[in-house]
Amino acid sequence: MSDRQVTIGLIQMSMAQDPEANVSKAVRMIREAARRGAEVVCLPELFTTPYFPQYDISDGRGRELAPHEAIPGPSTVALSKAAVESAAIVIGGSLYEEDGDRLFNTSPVLDRKGRLLGKYRKTHIPHDENFFEQSFFDPGDTGFQVFGTALGRIGVLICYDQWYPEAARSVALMGAEMVFYPTAIGTVRGIEQWEGDWQMAWENVMRGHAIANGMVVAACNRVGSEGRMDFWGGSFVIDAFGKTLSRGSSEEEIILADVDLEHGENVRQGWRFFPNRRPECYGKLTEPLKRE
Repeated sequence: MSDRQVTIGLIQMSMAQDPEANVSKAVRMIREAARRGAEVVCLPELFTTPYFPQYDISDGRGRELAPHEAIPGPSTVALSKAAVESAAIVIGGSLYEEDGDRLFNTSPVLDRKGRLLGKYRKTHIPHDENFFEQSFFDPGDTGFQVFGTALGRIGVLICYDQWYPEAARSVALMGAEMVFYPTAIGTVRGIEQWEGDWQMAWENVMRGHAIANGMVVAACNRVGSEGRMDFWGGSFVIDAFGKTLSRGSSEEEIILADVDLEHGENVRQGWRFFPNRRPECYGKLTEPLKRE
């Protein structure tokens, strides 16, 4: 083990209807994670509310019905205080961010002194049954973000971004050593998993991102039943060569994992995936999809 050890804490929680109650619970769990040794703590996607995008409002007129706020705002103020009290870096899951007449799914990142290092707005927005996010969120306009911290370089992506290797590779090329995915995903009653096991695919695709990019990957999911949805939890931390270091249950809990960032650097140097890239061959990746 090297001297670049970092303890990650994932706050796997269920959500009530009251945003203030959810923020208070998140703050309590951040403090508890830090008391147990966590130095970087991550919350789930849209942790202040139930998962409202499961209800389709195709004309967009219902967007104002879901609680949204500015960043900085009340939730980030509470997270800032928690970061200071816990001496932990806090990835604030994601919030329903209001910016003028635009609304985003946004993850704030705060350092151990409570300073807002910046925010990332979700790039890839799904629109499937019970995941009607395009009815609520504008496409993110921040580009991919990597935040320099005293403990290492942290990338943040949000839920549906996890299915896109381009997103993971982008933050890796920007120097990310750890990537966090705040997530709200589960099964939907009445929809068959005809493709195969959704949770297994969800974890395995991110395992591939960790290996291909030589970086730690952590996903923080919610739990509980909301409407037709059963959120499976299963939050996890995977090391830079695909080993699962810790995995949560389907219940509310704090997941802890010790990661070695030097291990990731050794993987990158040993396997040399980045130096041996052929960017001149990858033009198809940026071409629009031709629909038949």
